[in-house]
Amino acid sequence: MGTPDFIRDLRSSIGRQLLWLPGVSAVVFDDQGRVLLGRRADTGGWSVIGGIPEPGEQPAETAIREVFEETAVRVVPERVVLVETMQPTHYPNGDICQFMDVTLRCRAVGGAARVNDEESLEVGWFAPDALPRLHEYSLTRIKRALEAGPTWFRGMDEPSAGEPGARQD
Repeated sequence: MGTPDFIRDLRSSIGRQLLWLPGVSAVVFDDQGRVLLGRRADTGGWSVIGGIPEPGEQPAETAIREVFEETAVRVVPERVVLVETMQPTHYPNGDICQFMDVTLRCRAVGGAARVNDEESLEVGWFAPDALPRLHEYSLTRIKRALEAGPTWFRGMDEPSAGEPGARQD
């Protein structure tokens, strides 16, 4: 899919300056406990599936749409596992974006994993203990999706300086 039309329209008005955007990542498990990953055409690396919501689209709807568009797998979102503001991304064309990522744990309910668009070179299922080389972004999301705990928020696991429990060196 590439860059959505609504972002191209925004860029025509704001130029290359920082654009704050929502993002949705889907950590998809099958009935054997394997994780669905895609090897990205833009970087060549393996990653969890994700994308940008269309205006007015709910995060769960985005996860369902993105996973199907990229892999032909049908999913049911089960729960939010992570909410995190990412560092700004600087693109080769000079655009700058910063994403607020909402990661959802999803369950595969149909379809056969295959490359279903131009964004992926390969797709496949991997056991959590036999993952291909992944960026920390995907590893963190998979780890959090495997945990039974509540939603994880960046910064909530370590007290800030001056707060009770903060480490004072």
